[in-house]
Amino acid sequence: MSAKKIVITGGPGTGKTSIINELLRRDFICLEEVSRQVILEAQKKGIDQLFLTEPLLFSDMLLEGRRKQFEEANLSNEAFTFLDRGIPDVVAYMDYLGTNYPERFVEACKNFNYEHVFILAPWQQIYVSDNERYESFDQAVQIHDHLINTYSKYGYELHDVPFGSVESRADFILNIVKNL
Repeated sequence: MSAKKIVITGGPGTGKTSIINELLRRDFICLEEVSRQVILEAQKKGIDQLFLTEPLLFSDMLLEGRRKQFEEANLSNEAFTFLDRGIPDVVAYMDYLGTNYPERFVEACKNFNYEHVFILAPWQQIYVSDNERYESFDQAVQIHDHLINTYSKYGYELHDVPFGSVESRADFILNIVKNL
């Protein structure tokens, strides 16, 4: 039996990583965001913003990383595995940029399904940009809208995670997940 795959998504700077870290601290299986690793690898090669300069290459690398995470979650003997973003995030970001993309991205969204998706809304109080997060808060709001549209398009019911402490947000997610 494979683990139920639980996605935690949202625009940049919404607290996803903090929640994932809290779930890890509580000994849950979590798979971390792959885009930071892809961005850092590109920067080592002298490409400052691969997502902006070569969005399709960047998206292919993300798609491959998220497919691997999906398969890793399938091999888990735990009841559930939390993922920092899912495959539909790749499509949502390309839609946000207005990037045309091959059908393989759509097929991946259709063929790799998650049991639950939790979405975190943009929250100005905690928003901070950094080396891998270049978007403004207004852009984060636009990305959030694309995430909602994309996940909804592929039939997901999104659970809105309320604002609050990292611990209370993790508790909210766990209360729903544990009642599956």
